[in-house]
Amino acid sequence: MKVVTVGRGRIGGGLAGIWSKAGHEVITLGRDGGDGSAADVVLIAVPGPAIAAALANVTGIAGKVSIDATNAYGQRSARFASQAHEIKSIIGGPTAKSFNTNWAVIYDQIGQQRVRPSNLFAADPDARQVTEQLIVDAGFDPVYVGDLEHARMLEDHLPLIQAVASAGLGPFFYRMAGPGQL
Repeated sequence: MKVVTVGRGRIGGGLAGIWSKAGHEVITLGRDGGDGSAADVVLIAVPGPAIAAALANVTGIAGKVSIDATNAYGQRSARFASQAHEIKSIIGGPTAKSFNTNWAVIYDQIGQQRVRPSNLFAADPDARQVTEQLIVDAGFDPVYVGDLEHARMLEDHLPLIQAVASAGLGPFFYRMAGPGQL
């Protein structure tokens, strides 16, 4: 798969390295932008308030599958149900919300776990398969929470995740599994 990441930080840069090792062709773009026309899928991993500005500098991505890995810190645009919906309004293609519920700072430890950690995601039907594949290729087990209408829940959970980490656990993996699957 050809993946363009918009954002070179911990999430965008971290996933770019993981996906490259998994055999994907990855192009990383910073907030200064560039050409995304070769992409099969576009990962957006910039601070939430920078979404519109970052995507304004990327050409060739109209109608492409996009994966929103942003998090909402503080204020967000009231014009959209979620940051994923903001991204969808700009790119115009099938969209997913994923990779915002895991700690990028411990990406280098994914493969050392006894079982694959989980990764929650919401997706439009036409973005689901590619998103699931990239989740698996990053070393996680995908946990589908429903259509894109559920993206806001994945953004709003951030205070809980931060509280768990701050209470002493630090950055952590999580595993969601049905009975008998652990």
